[in-house]
Amino acid sequence: MTTTASTTIESGQAKAQKVPLGATVDIPPRRLDFEFDDKTSVRYFYDNDPFLSAFWLSMSTLFPKGEAFFVDSVRHYRKEITDSTLKAQVAGFIGQEAMHSKEHEAWNNMGMKFGYPTDKLDKSLGKLIGLMQKRTPKIFQLATTVCLEHYTAIIAEQLLREDEHQKKLIDETTLKLWLWHALEENEHKTVAYDVYEKVSGSYAIRTGAMIPTTVLFFTVMAAFQARMLASDGRLFDLKSNWKGLTFLFGRKGLFTKLTPQYLDFFKRDFHPSQHDTDALLEEWREKLFGPNGLLTEQHAQATQRKGKGKKTH
Repeated sequence: MTTTASTTIESGQAKAQKVPLGATVDIPPRRLDFEFDDKTSVRYFYDNDPFLSAFWLSMSTLFPKGEAFFVDSVRHYRKEITDSTLKAQVAGFIGQEAMHSKEHEAWNNMGMKFGYPTDKLDKSLGKLIGLMQKRTPKIFQLATTVCLEHYTAIIAEQLLREDEHQKKLIDETTLKLWLWHALEENEHKTVAYDVYEKVSGSYAIRTGAMIPTTVLFFTVMAAFQARMLASDGRLFDLKSNWKGLTFLFGRKGLFTKLTPQYLDFFKRDFHPSQHDTDALLEEWREKLFGPNGLLTEQHAQATQRKGKGKKTH
């Protein structure tokens, strides 16, 4: 179950204006209400490639349940946070992750209309996460969240930096979804880490969690990818699948290029802010939500709909 950040703060002098708490620390939850239609959306949205499109859809199926797990892991320690800035960042983190779950669920439902088993994969992941939440300590769950937030941050940074990566997302609405998600992943990339440092800070637990997290992440992705390809009748299209794997994991593959950033996590003094994305975030905030931004009007309309909905209840 996802939760939106409803906490607000008072600002100004005599007449205070309410603003989302996360927005005060540049982590604003943005409602967008993406709509996807299997009749107008591009089935093979990534470079017209069945394997790579299935790969990104597989990753998307991780987000609704996965990001709810992130929120639960951080929220468990919320009462232990006394620093007002970090409190505001946590509120923004929770709000953004809730919106990510919502929007990717809509996109995953579109994938289901194309015949992909996104609903079944979502349920499978839910069971796996539920088991983990029952069997592992809360601090390990938070450390796992820190590890996976590192993954999402470096993958998102790559998407925002590489024009060729963006050009391969040939479906316009899908491109907007991923660019928005990538922006927000980097806006809140330090939050789970900073919460972990406040409540534990153990280098051994943090780095120790990364190994099983990495193994589990790629195991789940491989299983989901196989089920996606099988549903599309392409599981044994060896030539296409090998080409896709090479694109992702070959000598110059997308994930291969992320290896140095991934390994930074194992440095004793590592902090996510060491991967400086401040200028990149300013650039993409303007491109997506500036006066002529790709998502400015959509965001305004979604916010207005939400406001009207509140007034009628």
